[in-house]
Amino acid sequence: MSPARTHLVWDWNGTLLDDLDLVVACTNAVFASVGGPAVTAAEHRVRFRRPIADYYAEVLGQAVDAEAFGRLDRIFHDAYRVGLTTCELSHDAVQAMSAWPGTQSLLSMWFHDELVPAVRTYGLAGRFARVDGLRAGVGGDRKAESLARHLDELGVDGRSVVLIGDSIDDADAALSVGGRAVLYAGGFTDQARLAASGHPVAETLTRAVQLAGMAACDWSEKSELSHNRSVVG
Repeated sequence: MSPARTHLVWDWNGTLLDDLDLVVACTNAVFASVGGPAVTAAEHRVRFRRPIADYYAEVLGQAVDAEAFGRLDRIFHDAYRVGLTTCELSHDAVQAMSAWPGTQSLLSMWFHDELVPAVRTYGLAGRFARVDGLRAGVGGDRKAESLARHLDELGVDGRSVVLIGDSIDDADAALSVGGRAVLYAGGFTDQARLAASGHPVAETLTRAVQLAGMAACDWSEKSELSHNRSVVG
């Protein structure tokens, strides 16, 4: 399999969309609503994880059950919608998408009904084979199940996928379908945490696409070698 036949899945928040500062501000609005501490962007990048309820519970020092998380999630997204107009695409997002020779799609854990018009607003309509966001009323969960559904709708084998995202959860989702991940260091997660995961890490999206192509070539070579061994055997 060549890179041109490998399918690329993009993450949205913190990857194609440069919204870290807004996300931190909205997270602090959540914490302030229950008398919790504020976090800096650097602290957020070290501590953020999914399920987001676990992240909130750690910072607040108290359990966050489903009912409580639902309330906090609404506070977060109400603030996020107000601030979204201040966000731009990551500086090399368009260049990176244009550099990929194969098919590509977009999978976000942001609400689907808001994601689709946002993609159009940022001038990205027509770039993706499919765009999927969260169809549930409350977010915050892991990405693996959403990725499996996304690929099923596309008719794409997970083993032919590279996912570019900014979190360990993105990498876990890719592994869950037999794919590979390249992690972007400019988003929600501290670079040292990403590097410790063992996945390729890129400081720019254009470099992430280059690494995704290398991962695809490596997978192709290993698959061909495995096939040749089975034929010889």
